[in-house]
Amino acid sequence: MDFLQLDTNAAEPLYRQIYTRFRSAIADGLLQPGDRIPAARALAAELGLARGTVESAYALLTAEGYVEARGQAGTVVTPALARHAPLSPTPRPAAARDNLGDAASSTKPFQMGIPALDVFPRKVWARLAARAVRATGPQDMIYPPWAGLPELRIAIAAYLQLSRGIDCTPSQIFITNGYRNSMELVMRALLQPGDGVWVEDPGYPPTSDLLRAAGMQPTPVSVDAEGLMVSHGVATAPKARAAIVTPAHQSPLCVSLSLPRRLALLDWAAQSKAWIVEDDYDGEYRYVSRPLPALQSLDRNGRVLYSGTFSKVLFPAIRLAYLVVPPAQVQRFEEISRTFAASGPTLMQHIVADFMNEGHFARHIQRMRRLYAERRQITADGLSSVLGKHMQVDPQPGGMHLVLRMKGHHTDRALAARMREHGMSALALSERGVLPHGASALLLAFTNIDTKTRAQELGKRILKIMA
Repeated sequence: MDFLQLDTNAAEPLYRQIYTRFRSAIADGLLQPGDRIPAARALAAELGLARGTVESAYALLTAEGYVEARGQAGTVVTPALARHAPLSPTPRPAAARDNLGDAASSTKPFQMGIPALDVFPRKVWARLAARAVRATGPQDMIYPPWAGLPELRIAIAAYLQLSRGIDCTPSQIFITNGYRNSMELVMRALLQPGDGVWVEDPGYPPTSDLLRAAGMQPTPVSVDAEGLMVSHGVATAPKARAAIVTPAHQSPLCVSLSLPRRLALLDWAAQSKAWIVEDDYDGEYRYVSRPLPALQSLDRNGRVLYSGTFSKVLFPAIRLAYLVVPPAQVQRFEEISRTFAASGPTLMQHIVADFMNEGHFARHIQRMRRLYAERRQITADGLSSVLGKHMQVDPQPGGMHLVLRMKGHHTDRALAARMREHGMSALALSERGVLPHGASALLLAFTNIDTKTRAQELGKRILKIMA
């Protein structure tokens, strides 16, 4: 039976492989209803396996009705299957099959949102993970705490006080499954369908998508060299109930919100009884000076909610983020979290807590800040040496990507599309907003480009496909 080729190195148990291959052979018509299949003893000898392995597979096939025992006549494919429609599964649409590969695809050059995975301390992480697994007890196997593991909330509070100037208690911190989950908590706790919300323009498109899906009205507010133009927001939507901003490094322009704008935004929120969500997705990565204190550290009226994430500083697959809420709102968020708790697996939270408490997190941030400063310069120099006649790299104080302004007749959308067709990742600045900016630029991450030669090679690939 050629279809019974087993993979002894696969993670799938051998009995399960035998079961799957027999089931597929029946569905595909290689084995017809009434056909006899080998005795368990004979097949085990043929495959060099223990008889119990084959018997386990046969028992599963029998239980699901694919085969039936006939005593001395042996085991046969169930004859009654002939009366039914073909067993082969209905083919899924091509788009559905393609979607299965998205998450597993390898990182592409310039891909946004991916930290430098080549230098992540995997050995340290593996040691902490193994220790956490060995220490797992019954109390760790029940549902995780609805607001997050206490050890992790304590570690985050201590870290934010030192690194971002945020004076908060662990009870103000709510662990979530990512930025979208953090936003869901905010919307459920503080906003209502129909509420107007300021969003940066250009900005992060998923934010507006989330608001619309919740029945709210995102209002685009212009961004310039000093960040969000508060005066434009006041003139456009003075009665908005919230503003969602990226003060440290505006997404996607990477400019920092100036101090006068920060104070104006806080004044507007206090006077309007509105909320500010500070998305500090990569605030640690500032290269011209020390990281700026968080906007939340200036808040004296309890109007700012601070949103942080581990995806950009550790790795995206971790799916852990956190939200710091004002003290007066803790009880409200506790109520919402009890209903919509999604703090993530306890095991992962234990590992991150240990990673922080033992000092690995702070050391990793410091190392990455130095590394990204080097890689940013390497990438900017390499691309400029090849594409200098066609593009100009924006000066920016921090962040994890470059903004390449287009010159001449080139358009960012067309070039970004061609880059994606040629195996590179690229985002067009003109697609990140709805207001008329007239800006045409490429957004390219530099975090995984480690040499100037590599940057020049990629620059030549871009130059070759430019129309």
